[in-house]
Amino acid sequence: MADTAMSGYGTTAGDDPLQTAVWRLRSRACWADAAALLEPVTAPAALQRASLLVERCLYTEEGWEEAEDALRTAEALAHGDDERGAAACERGHLAYTATLHGVRDRADEARAALGRAAALIAPGAPRRALLDFRRGLVAENLTRSPQAARAAYRRAHAGATAHSDPLLLSFTWRHLAGLALREGELAEARHGFTESLRIREELGYLVGTAPALASLADAEAEPEASRLREEARRLFRLLGGVPTWLSHQLAPPAASA
Repeated sequence: MADTAMSGYGTTAGDDPLQTAVWRLRSRACWADAAALLEPVTAPAALQRASLLVERCLYTEEGWEEAEDALRTAEALAHGDDERGAAACERGHLAYTATLHGVRDRADEARAALGRAAALIAPGAPRRALLDFRRGLVAENLTRSPQAARAAYRRAHAGATAHSDPLLLSFTWRHLAGLALREGELAEARHGFTESLRIREELGYLVGTAPALASLADAEAEPEASRLREEARRLFRLLGGVPTWLSHQLAPPAASA
């Protein structure tokens, strides 16, 4: 199962106190509480609030209607190509998430919305890297085109590097490593998963740490693999079984037999 990325706010010293509070809640899987701190009266606030609630859908498989409502508000408030493109990117991501979790097949909607976003967000703009990453997710998990996914992830990786977005880098490292692992490139996979985990631990992105640990375990030999999976299980339990899609990957051998 693929996770997602949304550019981080409040992750560095000196950030706005509101953004710092939002980040702390988001990183601990408290998306509804984080969203409640944002008044959707401006396009940026509405977009950020919608992003949080869409992310909650991916990690918990709950809150679909609230995410839809927040997204409609963000779409209504968006002005200019960049904001409209960002709203379309969130629309595409929500449709992708619903398809991925089997709620409803919205693959065509996801592709169309992300295509709209690509027409609105200028190449090289800060939002473009996240868009490229999400197009990679669609290519990998819906279209089943690893080559197209790799190209999109690499564009996203370059954009995240150029715009100093470490959270997004943690996702591009992880997904490029996942593709490498499938091709049997263990050293490359191990390096990418290690970088992803390092960044998430440095940022305090707790909700993303268990998936990073589990991914790295898949590229490691025993006994290190078991140690990493046990640490992932501990965090998974600490966060109340979030992300939900990690439960199968972390099931003990006896439980999955």
